[in-house]
Amino acid sequence: MLLEHRVKEAFSQSMQLMASFMEEQTEQVVAAARMLATVLREGNKLLLFGNGGSAADAQHLAAEFVNRFQIERPPLAAIALTTDSSILTAVGNDYDFREVFVKQVQALGQKGDVAWGISTSGDSPNVVQALTVARAQGLKTLAVTGREGGKMAPLADIALIVRSRQTPRIQEVQLAIGHILCDLVDFLLFPERFQ
Repeated sequence: MLLEHRVKEAFSQSMQLMASFMEEQTEQVVAAARMLATVLREGNKLLLFGNGGSAADAQHLAAEFVNRFQIERPPLAAIALTTDSSILTAVGNDYDFREVFVKQVQALGQKGDVAWGISTSGDSPNVVQALTVARAQGLKTLAVTGREGGKMAPLADIALIVRSRQTPRIQEVQLAIGHILCDLVDFLLFPERFQ
């Protein structure tokens, strides 16, 4: 019974957190989707980044935009800044791990792009620094964070904050947010394909 209880408790916590996020931040999710759709419609791109599980989410979501989500549509410009091991290790070795996303934002980011930082704490130094540089370069900024938003929230044009201190539950909601944003962007850019 102990294991079954833990299963039910985990699902219950996740569902409760999703429900509270939905009640509190649906309007911000819609605003984020509109921002992403506008950027992509104008020929700009999304730069996604984070560490650990958030790095995996960045890669996952970039793939959904470039390949497809649920409908057949043209590829959308998205790059996960977490995937080039040569860049990551060169910057980490020659400078500092806090610079691994900054250097890529400086090299690849252009005014009108979106820098999309993901962090469960909201305080990951390399994500915070990349958002800071992105703002200075004229990129739009999206923060998907946990806890109370951390240092990332004030740096974001839009901050989506999963208010919890449990990393696994935060990550579950963050991935759901990413999938919902993919769906909304597709709907905004290709409404005729949903009829």
